[in-house]
Amino acid sequence: MSIIVPANTLAAGGFSVDNSCRFNIGSSDHLTRSLGGSPTSTRKATWSYWVKRSTLTSSASEMIYSNEVADDNNRGFIQFEDNDSFRMTDSVSSTQLKTNRLFRDVASFYHIVLAIDTTQGTAANRIKLYVNGVQETSFATASYPDQNDDLKILTGGQTNKQHISKVHGGSGYFGGYLSEFVFIDGLQLAPTSFGEFDEDSGIWVPIDVSGLTFGTNGFYLDFEDSSALGNDANGGTDFTVNNLTALDQSLDTCSNNFNTYSPLWGMQAIRVPTFEEGNLKITGDGDAQHHQVMGTFAVNKGKWYWEAKFTVSADIGKNKVGIMSVDLGSPQTAEIVDQSGSCVFVNEDGGDFRRDNATVDQNSGVFTQNQIIGVALNMDDGEISIYRDNSLIVDALDIGDADGTYVTPASVHYRDAGMEFNFGSAPYALTSSAADGDGFGAFEFAPPSGYFALCSKNLAEYG
Repeated sequence: MSIIVPANTLAAGGFSVDNSCRFNIGSSDHLTRSLGGSPTSTRKATWSYWVKRSTLTSSASEMIYSNEVADDNNRGFIQFEDNDSFRMTDSVSSTQLKTNRLFRDVASFYHIVLAIDTTQGTAANRIKLYVNGVQETSFATASYPDQNDDLKILTGGQTNKQHISKVHGGSGYFGGYLSEFVFIDGLQLAPTSFGEFDEDSGIWVPIDVSGLTFGTNGFYLDFEDSSALGNDANGGTDFTVNNLTALDQSLDTCSNNFNTYSPLWGMQAIRVPTFEEGNLKITGDGDAQHHQVMGTFAVNKGKWYWEAKFTVSADIGKNKVGIMSVDLGSPQTAEIVDQSGSCVFVNEDGGDFRRDNATVDQNSGVFTQNQIIGVALNMDDGEISIYRDNSLIVDALDIGDADGTYVTPASVHYRDAGMEFNFGSAPYALTSSAADGDGFGAFEFAPPSGYFALCSKNLAEYG
């Protein structure tokens, strides 16, 4: 199971990417544009994008990019396969590059560079794949184009289209986050045109790409305009936005990665809730059972804040919000709310606060739909506080011996109970926008003084 601890983080500094775009499979989110003319080249090109996956599925591939050629069925694709490998295909010369590596990390961003030059004399140099700055050399399938082939994935013309997060005919939608999406028409570039290794941490990080030569059909999607997420920052033809809204602009990026919920925890093999909106909207599957989820970040020190919103009225009183220890592992037969010494939850049935399945604090009033629950976790003192619409209802409750223990945000959903979560980049509309003391995140209510959003820059500073 992917989980982030401070060693995986990078403090503030260097070039910063401010936004990503959050794609949801269930609502068929995608971007499309018609090409205005002949490409700079049908033999040379480079794609660069940062991607954090949300949905891993064994039943369908997820398309990142496809080129639609209107006059025939020959096209080219860049996608994650149903087994989570990366695959690039082109109908010309039966071109296909498929990795042995599986891309199953839902906690972090990958940087993918695919660089093509069919004029190269050596076949393996005609398509190069780089992951986080390192060239990929292990492939399940490696069928390279012939020298000087004109590829369908690079074909232009006014009747042809470029798609992001779909294939021609409307399928293969992508679920997750895309950031700094670049297509260079006419050049085979190295990953150092898009990123570099941080000299202190060794982490691969983005650099400014605005000065690159993009070519006739190239583009640069920075997702900085929430009203036009398909805007080509290079000045070319914008993409048409399909089913995406301003709410899908996210602060969760390759420069500052935020906590989400993980679909990889072992309990999900038995009781699978629905994960949507970049794993920030969780809904039970309808069974009269508890569905548990846990976060992608774990902390053992520092002060942290996040919010939750009740969005599904059915069985709303069965929702639980709180924390759990990552030492719990992957139980297959027991509820996490029954595990001794492992979790603390607020129970919405009556506002009771429970630790290890025992009531430890009682509060009047129940939670109702659309109320915002604020969680303030103080790992330095081993305490947790809960707010309801910015009113403190549980004050500094002892969470037990937290010394040295890593804990993560967690929630429980019964039957159809559902919630949306905001760790600093909400999937729902905010009536106000309050950042933490370091300026990170956007919350409905201001985090308590000294509490911070669960993001990688804060984790590197305080975690």
